[in-house]
Amino acid sequence: MQNPLVAQSPTRLERTVVYESHWVNLYRDRVQLANDHIIEQYHIVELGRGAVVVIVEDAIGQILMEQASRYPTGTTTWELPAGGIDAGETPRAAAAREVLEETGYITTQHTELYVYHPLNGISNSTVHIVHCRCGVRAGAIDQNEIDAVRWFTPQEITALIQQRAITDGLALTALLLHGHVLAHNVYLKEV
Repeated sequence: MQNPLVAQSPTRLERTVVYESHWVNLYRDRVQLANDHIIEQYHIVELGRGAVVVIVEDAIGQILMEQASRYPTGTTTWELPAGGIDAGETPRAAAAREVLEETGYITTQHTELYVYHPLNGISNSTVHIVHCRCGVRAGAIDQNEIDAVRWFTPQEITALIQQRAITDGLALTALLLHGHVLAHNVYLKEV
């Protein structure tokens, strides 16, 4: 007998390629749901590599953020270091590499806190939230990607969120989760 709390996954019946590249793929699938209903045109955005967003904390509890200009939204905002996971790379290794490449800081004590799917209705995108400690600065910021780097206290981050000044979804999710963990002394077992 099937467990009523565990739903069957939808089944792809057909796939049409709309667009493919090494960054993003767009497909139009024909999908059968668990109740046998068929969706004739289900559009899927495939971002297969996965991504990391990194909470870099210093010895006094400040969080490292970077200012970046984003073409799609026409904005410049404060974000956390983030980026794609390369083939064969673990989320922790990707986190260390991204922070070093973008900010010049070496990091230690990487812990994967959470994994989530930010667009699970239209995409397979997977984001890993990694927390780490800051080590020494071994390089400069990547001026092709990052405008500035700055340390923020938890109170400053709270103020930025209250002012709606942080608009990046990866950063907001990671910061709110991190704040919840700290505020409620919640233990998240490592992913």
